[in-house]
Amino acid sequence: MQDFVEQRIIKAVREVLTENLNSMLSDIRFSIPSVEFGEYNGNSAIAPVITLSTCERTEKERIVHIDAYTITVTFNMPDTPESETYCYAYSGAVSKAVYDNPTLGGVADRAVITGKKYVSPKKPNCGEGWQLIITLRVTVEGL
Repeated sequence: MQDFVEQRIIKAVREVLTENLNSMLSDIRFSIPSVEFGEYNGNSAIAPVITLSTCERTEKERIVHIDAYTITVTFNMPDTPESETYCYAYSGAVSKAVYDNPTLGGVADRAVITGKKYVSPKKPNCGEGWQLIITLRVTVEGL
């Protein structure tokens, strides 16, 4: 059975995050939790949430049948002294991973980071954690 383009995009983003991102994070001087997917609960890894939605296309994209998608990757981290540093480390590593592989392994025509948002807890030590929200715009030639 053939996968839908949306499924292939999500799978490609997961592969970029687990393979490229984890190898970059392992080269950093201090310890940063690796990226894992699935029902993982622990402090030695983080499981980002990936959401996909369609986004508005330009007139040119409509004419040449290019589909545009918005991918949101959300990293949720507990409130620890290192959480802010982790946000910046994940942000830089994701930027480099997407820059090095803008086609997501040949699945997309182009993937570009369009936004990054760093969310700190409203009150320190109240149970809320840090969040890093990265938004990508992925374009795929229509079939």
